[in-house]
Amino acid sequence: MVEEVLEFNARMRLEASLANNDALRSAYVDELVVLLELDPIRRRAAGNLSSGEAKRLSIGVALVSNPSILFLDEPTTGLDARSTAQVMRVLRNAADTGRTIVCTIHQPSYALFSAFDDLLLLAPGGHQVYGGALGEHCSQLIDFF
Repeated sequence: MVEEVLEFNARMRLEASLANNDALRSAYVDELVVLLELDPIRRRAAGNLSSGEAKRLSIGVALVSNPSILFLDEPTTGLDARSTAQVMRVLRNAADTGRTIVCTIHQPSYALFSAFDDLLLLAPGGHQVYGGALGEHCSQLIDFF
């Protein structure tokens, strides 16, 4: 089950004072389930998840150790538009809790692109084209170009 995957990882990856306290650990896992928008399927077998649900669960496994920075490589690859929007909403919610989210995205749509606060745009060979805030509706990036 989705909840069990997060619970197991919490037991293994959290600091001992939190991992060994059933009430605190359970509350933390509940918060993650809500943050990941997995509450409606929390008791579904992990093997019966859609690709978007599985991606959000994988992000949850990474978040369970409460990292201050989360690095993700192509978190939306292979997802349909709806699942991509859910993953980006989850990442936005995680960022709003004070975490720094760093991810690579190739050929993002405007909706996906505008979900980010900052951008590092690289040209072939790793040369920096742009680095900085996007601004509201990507206004700073548009002004740059």
